[in-house]
Amino acid sequence: MPMRSLWAIVAPVFLASVYLATAPAVPHAQETTENPFTTVLDVRMGERLFRQQCGRCHGRDAKGGELGPDLTSGLQNTSTDAGLFKVVREGLPNTQMIGISRSATDQSVWMVVSYVNSLNDTADVDLPGSATAGMQLFNGKGNCASCHMVNGAGGRRGPDLTRVGNRRDPDELVSDLTTPDEDVTPRWWTIRVTREDGSIVEGLRMNEDTFSLRLMDENENLWAFSKGRIRSYDRIETSTMPSVDGMLTTNEVDDLVAYLFSLRREES
Repeated sequence: MPMRSLWAIVAPVFLASVYLATAPAVPHAQETTENPFTTVLDVRMGERLFRQQCGRCHGRDAKGGELGPDLTSGLQNTSTDAGLFKVVREGLPNTQMIGISRSATDQSVWMVVSYVNSLNDTADVDLPGSATAGMQLFNGKGNCASCHMVNGAGGRRGPDLTRVGNRRDPDELVSDLTTPDEDVTPRWWTIRVTREDGSIVEGLRMNEDTFSLRLMDENENLWAFSKGRIRSYDRIETSTMPSVDGMLTTNEVDDLVAYLFSLRREES
């Protein structure tokens, strides 16, 4: 093989090794909640590591595979860098998400975090609504906070919206508000369980496998059932969120979208 062709193969691996060897040491994961590795090179390294470690389940382009969801449309299980680090490192209990290789360094995990975050960056746009008025609607007339959490405050019956502006553009937010049944991920399906005595328990589908079900009811109580010890169960694949059509005016929808889009990661 010509030396030039051999160098084309070896160079990327060599450069990556030099970078990992000479980069400043990363603090232990438990000592920091901010990602220390957010440069363009970190993102590129994270992409390479993602394809090696995560691509089999989530797809090489992170748009989803047979086992893992699409990560380019937003994250459902965490809204902070520290939380994403923990998911990448440890996985998610009672799911097929097992986490990255145990031999991966904290620095490598942070790079993967940077890459995943880069998938959901959204450019600034000029919106007609008022974010201040939208926040009042969110916590008041719209009653959004009863189901959705922002910065640790609110309910858990809907996705955490702390950084929803990083993963949803304004048009998508309008669609989420007006046609919530259009695209409901399995995480937000409802399960209605009929127990052996005929009583019914209904709630969000938290986990399901061949033998068991876990759900959270409207009071945020957790229930676990063995499928062999219930009469029946039904999956309801529509959204528990009502459409704002008829509830909010066009101007109020604009305000709410402006507020939701303002919930974004602040650039340093």
